[in-house]
Amino acid sequence: MDIKLTTMTNFDYTLTSPLSAVEKNSRPLLGLTIAWHPDPARVGEQFIGTTDAGLIEVSRFIPSFKTPTGEALPLGHSGISRDPIRIVRDLSDGITICPPNIRMVVEINGEEVKAPTFLSAAQIEAGTILGLGRAVYICLHWMRCLPKDNPVDGFIGVGSHAIQTRDLIRLASGNDHVVLLLGETGTGKEVAAQGIHKLSKRAGLKMISVNMAALNESLAAADLFGATRGAYTGAQSSRDGFFGEAQNSTLFLDEIGNTPAVVQPMLLRVLESGEYRPLGASRDARSTARLITATDQDLYDESFNHALLRRLESFIIRIAPLRARREDIGLLILNMLKDKTNAAIEPSKLPASLISEILNYEWPGNIRQLHHVLSRAALSMQMGEQPKLADYVERPKMTVTDSAALRQIRTTVKDFDATVTTRAPGQPERKKLKDLTEQDVIDAMEQHGWTIQYAADALGISRPSMYKLIENNSQIRRVEQIPPEEIRTQLNATDASIEQCASRLKTPSEALRRHLKGLGLIA
Repeated sequence: MDIKLTTMTNFDYTLTSPLSAVEKNSRPLLGLTIAWHPDPARVGEQFIGTTDAGLIEVSRFIPSFKTPTGEALPLGHSGISRDPIRIVRDLSDGITICPPNIRMVVEINGEEVKAPTFLSAAQIEAGTILGLGRAVYICLHWMRCLPKDNPVDGFIGVGSHAIQTRDLIRLASGNDHVVLLLGETGTGKEVAAQGIHKLSKRAGLKMISVNMAALNESLAAADLFGATRGAYTGAQSSRDGFFGEAQNSTLFLDEIGNTPAVVQPMLLRVLESGEYRPLGASRDARSTARLITATDQDLYDESFNHALLRRLESFIIRIAPLRARREDIGLLILNMLKDKTNAAIEPSKLPASLISEILNYEWPGNIRQLHHVLSRAALSMQMGEQPKLADYVERPKMTVTDSAALRQIRTTVKDFDATVTTRAPGQPERKKLKDLTEQDVIDAMEQHGWTIQYAADALGISRPSMYKLIENNSQIRRVEQIPPEEIRTQLNATDASIEQCASRLKTPSEALRRHLKGLGLIA
């Protein structure tokens, strides 16, 4: 396979490029979004490549990242090498990431890489997390529109899904069509509904929200359409119902798929004629409410009224799951930390290992699950504990090798020449804890910079279990037992590289870093 590279300047990739939109059916733009940065203000800034095959170099000084309204700046962080990582896009939209021969740790989806690594177009579609020096994380993803400043209160994100969804919310707010919001649980359907209402001419009145799944089937008609006094047993007075409460405003019917069968024809009548009859009333009432509905269910089965469904389909907005919006996770974290319950936690205090895990997780519960996990992590940190994603979720994080039917291909690229050879890696079977040898532990620590959490992840065990294995390993030394002079010698020999020094001393890098600070050898 021939790879033809196009030399491009930074200007070609700026957000001020004359390219204003991606033509329909054309190849997507390659987006590089800062998913996390020690300076939280940089999270969400982007560098947008073209639709062509070519080369992008990423280092401390190039390229420049920005928001649609902000200043263009390089990554700048001192932990990022001056020698660039080369990102090569081929004619089939495959991406090869070529790390330079440097000390800086380079990770792809949480796994350290030292050789050129090929990623398919599908892997980029799923969002690939490039970690630099365990400090800065960049999401590589496809963009099908240019970055755009189109804010909608509460609906956060900088990727194509977020931008296009906000455009649809704004479009829906300008008319009174029935809106059907489709998306998995926890994706933010109610936030989208609120956005439509707040941008509409009805914003001066309160939006009325109803969970259809919580309605009592025998009283659902009265709850929705109201009832006169004595209309049913226990009706001591007349009531307006939700349609009456939402007059001239917006009525949001969440979980519309759970609507009791008895009231589905009644809803259809309201949508067709605008009229409904409260229980026990002698005449019809007229609704002036604007209807927005939402569901995470498949409405196209026999249990849901198909005539009603056709009416609900007037304006459909599909909300993407969080795993399809990986570039937005960092911004969502920052927004959640503004919540008063998490106010005691500064973004810069979140451990890099936790950020990497969060960015690489699949999030079956979407944004709602992320919020719950972050709240629990914040509480753990307030108690002085080191938060780990595995303590809060049931499934392991996504990796390059096991994520959703995607597979990693190792690639040898010589000077980006015409010949590329590939091989599928043999993924080693993870051993049980009792079967792990001392050398298995040493190898895992060596491969992951002598960082306990990363080595534990590679072995598929918990951090406490890893501590036990380290404590019982005859080759691993406690840093307190190593003579200070030996530490000084190895630190000088490795040019103050903590990871290399830890490797030579065979001691965990976190403990070594703390010990070096105590000895006054590093700041």
